[in-house]
Amino acid sequence: MSERTIVHLDLDSFFVSVERLKHPQLQGKPVLVGSDSDRGVVASCSYEARAFGVRSAMPMRTAKQLCPEAVILRGDSGAYMKKSDEVTEIIRARVPLFEKTSVDEFYVDLSGTEKFFGALKLASELRQTITRETGLPNSFGLSINKTVSKVATNTAKPNGQREVERGTEKPFLAPMSIEAIPGVGEKTAHLLRSMGVAKIHTLQELPVELMQRLLGEHGPVLWRKANGIDNSPVVAWHERKSISTERTFERDTIDLVKLRGLLTAMAENLAFQLRKGQKLTSCIAVKIRYADMNTHTRQQRIGYTAADHLILPVVHELFRALYDRRQRIRLVGIRFSHLVGGGHQMDAFTDTEEAMNLYQAMDKMRKRFGDRVVMRATSLEAKSIGRMDNPFDGQAPVLLANRRS
Repeated sequence: MSERTIVHLDLDSFFVSVERLKHPQLQGKPVLVGSDSDRGVVASCSYEARAFGVRSAMPMRTAKQLCPEAVILRGDSGAYMKKSDEVTEIIRARVPLFEKTSVDEFYVDLSGTEKFFGALKLASELRQTITRETGLPNSFGLSINKTVSKVATNTAKPNGQREVERGTEKPFLAPMSIEAIPGVGEKTAHLLRSMGVAKIHTLQELPVELMQRLLGEHGPVLWRKANGIDNSPVVAWHERKSISTERTFERDTIDLVKLRGLLTAMAENLAFQLRKGQKLTSCIAVKIRYADMNTHTRQQRIGYTAADHLILPVVHELFRALYDRRQRIRLVGIRFSHLVGGGHQMDAFTDTEEAMNLYQAMDKMRKRFGDRVVMRATSLEAKSIGRMDNPFDGQAPVLLANRRS
């Protein structure tokens, strides 16, 4: 494989940084963004708050105990979306290939530019341009692959940069804790530490066959990352992505209760597909086709999310706006678009610990036993519209993306 030069760029404490642009008096203060209820979670925190042990995704009540003087803000997802788009356009205009993996995180492939401009110089100029044009602090790591660059970014924060020279990947990683490796979660870390593997250098020395036995297919992947080996490519990012599903009835219907149940079931299934694929949507559309074949669609922009309780009200409101009681319905459909990679962080302003734990439990059951194993009671009303035996039959969600030129 030809030599590569990969940059990982991250917007530092993104939500907090955007809030500080609006409220300069927050500079230098510990700031938490998220729901201020005792059952809420921290969506983002400033480095001043992190000095007290606060971290993202921590229960808000714990964060307030650790840092009683913190300023707590509920958040503004619209402002965050706008700033994320601004950064995306800056990167798009200046690099040959990039991948947007979340609202505040990017990979850039600068392979080959060393011969003409100097990859480190280009990356530094890009970082400075983002700060100058958006006011957002950001950090980057530069190396031969995604894994090492991401780890390097974390060592460069806040508002810094770090290059890992070619051939030094393994010694660079060696002294770090195993949690520094992207993809090492709490359970994997606990298993490895129970075996006496606390540092990456110990993991580097383990036989790859042992990792295979311990963690299955994930074991060798983790072993390669620990040794600075990662051949995954930077995938060209395309903004126009969507996931959608629709249902055509064998018999046209006006059964409003069951239509609403079907819409709930469809939206739940799509939201699960988003979470399973580590995606967030910011635009929801509902489609109705009547018996006379006239088709009507309405959409609404929302804050990035993959949470049922934020998506379902929008779906049902769009359906109410489209619904004509005088006509029978032939087809209904739902589409989530403007997708980006990411987990639940954008939902943390309204999510509670209980809700997030519930989603995790439901998704775990769905992954193990199938998409239909758990659903809301209202979804069950959809089972007998016309001659349908199951609202999901023939309804697998389809992930769409622009074709690359």
